[in-house]
Amino acid sequence: MNQPTITRFSAIFLASLALVACGGGTDDDLDKRGSPTSVNATLATLPIEALSQAEIDSLLYMREEEKLAGDVYTLMDALWGRSVPVFSNITASEATHTEAVRQLLQRYSLPDPAAGNTVGVFQNPDLQALYNQLVADGSVSLIDALRVGVHIEELDMVDINTHLARVDNQDIRRVYESLLQGSRNHLRAYYQTLLNQGGSYTPQYLSQAEFDAIVSSAMERG
Repeated sequence: MNQPTITRFSAIFLASLALVACGGGTDDDLDKRGSPTSVNATLATLPIEALSQAEIDSLLYMREEEKLAGDVYTLMDALWGRSVPVFSNITASEATHTEAVRQLLQRYSLPDPAAGNTVGVFQNPDLQALYNQLVADGSVSLIDALRVGVHIEELDMVDINTHLARVDNQDIRRVYESLLQGSRNHLRAYYQTLLNQGGSYTPQYLSQAEFDAIVSSAMERG
């Protein structure tokens, strides 16, 4: 391993330690940065309905997938945040997304797969492997880190749409539709910043037409 590689991964290790030390990615941290009061107020207006196994599986997966996005962005901000503010801005938003899914788990008395897990730790082995790969990719350069952001948001949209096809509870659908809108906005932000930095991106999950339609449209509000 050459000296630049050693230095880069030393920076990642130190950043990870700092994040764990300050509680990054834990439930307490989410409570501070998210909007549990707002989430609860929205969910309180909707009925609690019987859960199918598909809905249970969906909530458990989405809790960790949203945590993955926040954890990766937090680390990318520690590495590259002095160059661009986009990671910091979207990390705060991801905390709200993660909190929204956590509130659904609490609402239905389901176990939280992310409880007690710090930055970069996941119960789902596929998400653990994905996190490890994305962190390695994003540590190479700012351009690569921004591509990781676009990658995550593109994957999130595909996964959320897949879940929406399998769930019918009003409260779950409301949260997922909100997450989907957020992912579209995040995709726009990361892609525009990537272009501004001289980078490019080829869609991996969406069609080129779907991708272009999103990034060429305006940010969505509320």
